[in-house]
Amino acid sequence: MSWKAIHRWLGLTLGTAAVVLGLTGAILAIDPVQQAWQAHAAAGELPVATLVERVMRTIPGAEEIRHLPSGAIVVFSFAGEQPQASHVDPADGRVLGAWQSSALPRWVKNLHRSLLLGDAGRWGAAGIALAMGVLCVSALVLLLRRMGGWQRLTARVRGSLAQRIHVVAGRVMLAILCLTSLTALIMSATTLGLVALDAGSEPEVLSVVSGKPAVPGAQLAPLQSLAVRDLLKLNFPGATDPEDTWKVTTVQGQAWIDRNSGQVLAWQQASFAQRVYDYAVVLHTGEGAWPWAVVLGLVGVSVLLFWLSGVVVWWQARRQASHVTGNTPLAQADILIFVASEGGSTWGFAQTLHDALSQGGHRVHTSALENFRTSAATRNVFVLAATYGEGQAPAHASQALDHIAKLGAGAVPVTVLGFGDRQFPAFCAFAEALDQMLRARGWPMLMPLERIHQQSGQQFERWGLALSQVLGEPLVLAHVPRLPSTAVLTLLSRHDYPGPADQAAAILRFAWPALGLWARLRGQGLARFAAGDLVGIVPPGSAVPRYYSLASGCEDGFVEICVRLMPGGLCSTHLLGLQPGDLATAFIRPNPGFALHRTRGPVLLIGAGTGVAPLAGFIRRNDAHRPMHLYFGGRDPARDFYFGPDIQRWLGEGRLASLHTTFSRVPHGGGYVQDALRRDAEHLRDWVMQGAIVRVCGGRAMAQGVVQALDAVLAPLMLNVAKLKASERYAEDVF
Repeated sequence: MSWKAIHRWLGLTLGTAAVVLGLTGAILAIDPVQQAWQAHAAAGELPVATLVERVMRTIPGAEEIRHLPSGAIVVFSFAGEQPQASHVDPADGRVLGAWQSSALPRWVKNLHRSLLLGDAGRWGAAGIALAMGVLCVSALVLLLRRMGGWQRLTARVRGSLAQRIHVVAGRVMLAILCLTSLTALIMSATTLGLVALDAGSEPEVLSVVSGKPAVPGAQLAPLQSLAVRDLLKLNFPGATDPEDTWKVTTVQGQAWIDRNSGQVLAWQQASFAQRVYDYAVVLHTGEGAWPWAVVLGLVGVSVLLFWLSGVVVWWQARRQASHVTGNTPLAQADILIFVASEGGSTWGFAQTLHDALSQGGHRVHTSALENFRTSAATRNVFVLAATYGEGQAPAHASQALDHIAKLGAGAVPVTVLGFGDRQFPAFCAFAEALDQMLRARGWPMLMPLERIHQQSGQQFERWGLALSQVLGEPLVLAHVPRLPSTAVLTLLSRHDYPGPADQAAAILRFAWPALGLWARLRGQGLARFAAGDLVGIVPPGSAVPRYYSLASGCEDGFVEICVRLMPGGLCSTHLLGLQPGDLATAFIRPNPGFALHRTRGPVLLIGAGTGVAPLAGFIRRNDAHRPMHLYFGGRDPARDFYFGPDIQRWLGEGRLASLHTTFSRVPHGGGYVQDALRRDAEHLRDWVMQGAIVRVCGGRAMAQGVVQALDAVLAPLMLNVAKLKASERYAEDVF
């Protein structure tokens, strides 16, 4: 069973019980805070002997002093036959009032500790604690996969509101939830008798009867050297038993003191189990550490939010789950398609391939990659494999490589098609590993490994044309991706740039539609976004979205893009025809590989044409005034210096440290942006040596020219773009 399945199963089956324990734990956390505020704590160095003297003056019949975790001093005594418990001020021994245990309803404690089911409930609570520990481990594994490893653990979380709540809450709460699960198991083990706390039977000790008066407690040397802060409990010797002793209990152990001589008669070290238990109680309840109790209370309340967001994420995943239609049984199919997908989008491509091959007369069977096998009827196998995190397989296919390797060599051609994002160093790494393993095991190849970037329908269609030629039959892969929940955007304003009719461009600013919490939890409206993410625009009359890099983030309160007319382009024509008040249908697609890392080092922003849009968004939100240096390339400053006035203003505000422009179609314009990089080689090397990160956005030809220029500039440093990419300091957004 995969970690994802374990996490989902435990979360759904034990979630309600975990919520009950979390909420009751939050209620119980009030008690240590309240007691600490009401306690009159003893001075740090106050000797126990002095406390005994003060108590004896006000309560002559005192039999026991307890130093509670809250710091309060409670004295137990008898008034005649009536037992009493008095809250005492250690500063003068004054009785503050009768002491009572926690005022919280006892049933809350019983619900938390045993689910109101007695001993059976205690076993159940222990089982839930164990399950919560496993749930925390599985959550950590999934969190690391989602964020891309330990180094990205604190990076910005993307996705729907429910996903962000679940991940952020988990990131904050995991360590504490794991700790409370462990401490609950320790406490349950002692309550259920699985672990003994006693260090052994108490020693037989008696005071030596000397006929002399007993030494007053205030004069006992062991009590004079013991501070109240280290005391847990002090038992007075019985007034009518001359052989009875003083008994002192501290965290370290217990001591028996002769009432006549003041000598320590015996010492019993606290057991290791007792010490562990004492620490577990503090960590689990917050007793004696009220700030920690506040943290525990907040985490307990947050469990409800954590569980609810998890349920919503699970429900959204089920709603988006793909179901292959027209599936032929494997034993009868001549073409098999196996899929490895983390988010479900790869299944859509598989369905398109499945339908196209079926229309060509093939009997096609499509299944998950972990079900990989062939039959006598199989003639071709296709594997569509996405890569997750730092090159891992999707969770459901985590054991697929081992499974396929055990099958040995095969005689049927297998073709692997990888899906991933070029921004990540491990682009399509799982597909590559799968392809290499198949070749090493002797499986023949119909077509070489191909890689699809960011679920590109155009690349998939080109791959289909190549497959059509190899198979010698017509095959059209017109993939229409299943769109996420869309929102309707209202155009607020537009800034047009002059130019020939076929080069018209504009900066379009849309209102960000505000939605209620429940609608956002259900995945409606726009997902949270940042500059550098992509907005998918669905033009009228088409189900295929076009993607534009965002020049704004949620914090800006609007959605802003820069659009240039593409001759014959359906979406760009639609967008450039909008006027303020007109509507557009859109959704957000995260682009985490292009996001800016948290860094104090320099940031090099290199863009050409409309590619400056996400770079402008980065500068707009540079409230910390990190040293950002923009290299912008255009044709004519009068026609395509996009965001020009904003960039000049940001330069004056200190959000942009330096600006370097080139314009290729005007005299003395400086050529292309890569020419500016070569001219500024010395500064570039200095910034890179300071740990600069680089972001490049624009056309593919421009991006290739930038790579060549930077490789030449960085050669004296024994660096190049490939090494910067490997250290996650270089990313591109090209089109």
